[in-house]
Amino acid sequence: MFVTRVVVSGSRRESWTVVGDDGLVVGPAERFLSFLTDAGRSPNTVKAYAHDLRDWFSYLAHHEIDWAAVDTENVAGFVGWLRLPPSARGEDVAVLPVGEYCSAATINRKLAAVGSMYRHASRCGVPVHASLTMWRPSGRRGGARSFLHHVSKSKPTQVPVVRVRAARRTPRTLTGDEVAMLLGACTRARDRLLVSVLADTGMRVGEALGLRHEDWDAAECQVRVVPRDNDDRARSKSAVPRTIPVPAGLVRSYADYLHDEYGDLDSDYVFVNLWGGRIGSPMAYPAVYDLVRRLRTRTGIDFDPHWLRHTYATEMLRRQVPIEVVSTLLGHASVTTTSTTYAHLSVADTRAALVRAGLLDQDAS
Repeated sequence: MFVTRVVVSGSRRESWTVVGDDGLVVGPAERFLSFLTDAGRSPNTVKAYAHDLRDWFSYLAHHEIDWAAVDTENVAGFVGWLRLPPSARGEDVAVLPVGEYCSAATINRKLAAVGSMYRHASRCGVPVHASLTMWRPSGRRGGARSFLHHVSKSKPTQVPVVRVRAARRTPRTLTGDEVAMLLGACTRARDRLLVSVLADTGMRVGEALGLRHEDWDAAECQVRVVPRDNDDRARSKSAVPRTIPVPAGLVRSYADYLHDEYGDLDSDYVFVNLWGGRIGSPMAYPAVYDLVRRLRTRTGIDFDPHWLRHTYATEMLRRQVPIEVVSTLLGHASVTTTSTTYAHLSVADTRAALVRAGLLDQDAS
């Protein structure tokens, strides 16, 4: 099976689907992925779901299991199957793998995708095993209830049927000196502005690439992130527009870029091709990662552009910006996402908090 990109008929919207070994679209996956696209989910999100569902349906096909007849044991079998390397997933191969091919976090992500598809199928009237649509009242452990447990006084929450215990992953961040080195290694104003935008706003790469000139409010020193379909296939993951206050230096960098390099180009987009590809067309993801590779070579810093977002959020939390504000600036759908992602205080952060609270002497060592 494989995942392929599709363009929604009559529009520029991009989506993804799963194709079986027979060359036909996998119906249950396609219906769910189409639903996500129609609901306005990011193409990158749909693509990730498609790859996870491809693995699920490959597992079902290999074991000749009807997708609508699976139960909890099949889901547990899928977990064991994912832990094996692809070469060892055949029925006739007995192997004791060293380590696991898929990490616990990856397995949980795939299980979440599968669970979401089955909940959607259930809401659409497809008879699936009840255990695949279990809910649990919030505020209590255990005691999973049925999908129809809406009469409970406590609000039910969705929980996966099977979940693998995963260690908490600490977001990777950069120091102030490292960010300065990356900026200093940029030889062009456009590239320097892009790195500055990621560092000073916490935007995702797709959000930065989707910026239009109308999104910049130089007088108020703020930039607006607007969910929209873009020609470069970049897109805001957040469904709600947000406005981010920015330092005056970033506005000056934007003005310098327009004056020194952008010139008289006629484009709505801020970040465009200036030296390669179709001049004036929106800058796309491959160009960003080409820049990242160049900066890695010049600075010796093995970084990912998303680390700049983590650095931005971590620094705000260290400076005691309320987590609700940080969540809004990052465009998270829930404060819980922010608190879960950035619950990684160092020993120094913990000590500083205790000193501020008067529970520890400032000079304690």
